[in-house]
Amino acid sequence: MANPTILITGANRGIGLTLTGQFAEDGWQVLACCRNPDQAGQLQALTERNPSIEVHALDVTNYKQMGRLAHQLADRPIDILLSNAGIYGSKGVSFGEVDAQEWRQVLEVNTIAPLMLVQAFVEQVTASQKKIVAVISSKVGSIADNSSGGSYVYRSSKTAVNQVVKSLSIDLADRGISVLSLHPGWVKTDMGGPNAEISTRQSVSGLKKILQSAGSAQSGQFIEFNGDPIPW
Repeated sequence: MANPTILITGANRGIGLTLTGQFAEDGWQVLACCRNPDQAGQLQALTERNPSIEVHALDVTNYKQMGRLAHQLADRPIDILLSNAGIYGSKGVSFGEVDAQEWRQVLEVNTIAPLMLVQAFVEQVTASQKKIVAVISSKVGSIADNSSGGSYVYRSSKTAVNQVVKSLSIDLADRGISVLSLHPGWVKTDMGGPNAEISTRQSVSGLKKILQSAGSAQSGQFIEFNGDPIPW
């Protein structure tokens, strides 16, 4: 039996890079996607050490490019399709300062692109053994957990993608596909900043356990990296 396969977007840095390395170390075939592979030095170095990593160019908002890649990988079952690529937008933006164009850009990457990714690769996931789709969301997208306000742009993009995940969990159930929304924690990355609570390895260790054990019982859930459920 062939080794299982995971496709990861935003694989050139942070959580995506660490996920790529750890899944490869565990013997998975990793389809590591990023916008500019030629500029992804750390990812290329990983690939040189581990031939089970394949690097593919993918701007997640370039849907024609996404379609071409899906066609190129048409005969490759994908056990886990992981939408990890995301952007925050400008930080420290308060009420009255939100830029509408920037909001649209964040929604494009964080909310629309994950759905387009699933539409492009659903046949490959259906053909796999594990049949898992996962989106890296954020706890700040939880309406129930919002007690501090602000962060309109990023919050709304993650709240919206959580709704995408919920609908996908219903619409893809007859294909046997399980769909999850995952909170990676506040992680020390370019986005999370140096004051974040946990390292990428701590986050990825938890995310990997969830992804490898997930099934229909977890489909449609919003789950923290430590396994705890998060209210919508």
